[in-house]
Amino acid sequence: MLNIGVLASGRGSNFQALIDAVESGIIKNAALRLLLTDNPGAFALERAGKHGIESLALAPKQFSSRDVYFARVAEEMQKRDIGLIVLAGFMRIVGRPLITAYPNRIMNIHPALLPSFPGLHGQRDAADYGVKLAGCTVHFVDEGMDTGPVIIQAAVPVLDEDTEETLSARILRCEHKIYPEAVRLFAEGRLEVKGRKVMTKTVTAPDDALLIWPSPGA
Repeated sequence: MLNIGVLASGRGSNFQALIDAVESGIIKNAALRLLLTDNPGAFALERAGKHGIESLALAPKQFSSRDVYFARVAEEMQKRDIGLIVLAGFMRIVGRPLITAYPNRIMNIHPALLPSFPGLHGQRDAADYGVKLAGCTVHFVDEGMDTGPVIIQAAVPVLDEDTEETLSARILRCEHKIYPEAVRLFAEGRLEVKGRKVMTKTVTAPDDALLIWPSPGA
């Protein structure tokens, strides 16, 4: 059984997608054991409560440094035998103590086709740049900002009339599909990191995505 810990700062819609995937049996042999947030007002806490998932709020300002904070996060995860940490709208760059404790066992989803448009406003940056394809990326976390090895990507069209809000909504629908898929593959032992490449087997493309990497059947 894979125990999963989730880090979230806000509403946690990707957290809900993972809850739904575990409860429906799409993700098998896994359990969401802990939601940890840096924001005591995060709506993700309500989601955890509704589904009987333990939650913990740790405010970084209560700790003497960033490293001390993330060392405590690592400690809380290890206490619960967490095997995979998933970031679901966690608005902080993960610190070295947690990455060292969980190498290639921390996942994040970013609303752009990395390495293009990293950072906080991937959807807006893509729309402003005038690209014809945008999308989302699930990747393992390293010490950089959105720089870890890519697990899955899905692309959506950028329409002439798109705003940041309409493009974000289209991307979010794909996020809710490929994030559970990445976690499912991890839970089944089907992901292997070789340098910057994440090797995997067949994945299922979201219905509303134009492209997905690795491609189905790979």
